[in-house]
Amino acid sequence: MRRETQNLLLLLLGGALLKIALGGSYLRYVKPSLFPWLMASGLVMVGLAAFAIVRDIRASGAGGHEHNSRSPWMLLLPVFAIFLVAPPALGSDSVTRDRPAAPQAPAEPRFPALPPDPEPLLSASEFVTRVIWDDSGSLDGRTVRLQGFVVHPTPDTAQLARMRISCCAADASPVKIDLAGAPQAVGLPADTWIEVAARLRPGTATEANDYVPTVEVLTLRTIPAPPDTYEY
Repeated sequence: MRRETQNLLLLLLGGALLKIALGGSYLRYVKPSLFPWLMASGLVMVGLAAFAIVRDIRASGAGGHEHNSRSPWMLLLPVFAIFLVAPPALGSDSVTRDRPAAPQAPAEPRFPALPPDPEPLLSASEFVTRVIWDDSGSLDGRTVRLQGFVVHPTPDTAQLARMRISCCAADASPVKIDLAGAPQAVGLPADTWIEVAARLRPGTATEANDYVPTVEVLTLRTIPAPPDTYEY
């Protein structure tokens, strides 16, 4: 590979990292806490590329020799693709393809009390974790709000789902909640974002159904997709 191509590739890679970090699309790939590392990596790569380009310009001006090997420009295509095409965050296709991971027992065995609001907003992960591990019955008879995207396991059923990641999209696992009494959800396209007010059907999350609880939907409305679609 010619030195000029190496420098250009390094510059484009650094620029691509800065673009997805500053534009917020990095949240489709990694968790928010990695933002400083993406910025630092992008700045270092751009700085190294700029230093190498200036060095080569000075060397050529001093009579440096040329390299005659053909440049492998095809290596630059994936980098250009980052600038032109941004893959979407993981959605219903990933949920229907992967089995949900059973939530791990919390480090602190006792759960804090639910917020006193009549309909507190819980993440899907917290809700399912409470369903499985909280034996105090804190969810019994309580109305809670949940947000996620629509998944259709079968044409006449609907689930609310979120993707949970530990580090990046490569380790994502689905969190799923069956929706009962929600015919409007069945009619919505997959990946439509919704918020439901619902109550748990006790005893519905079992090992046999991969710990997927069922809720009775009281109200349902569509919402815009959040900037960060993952849970952690």
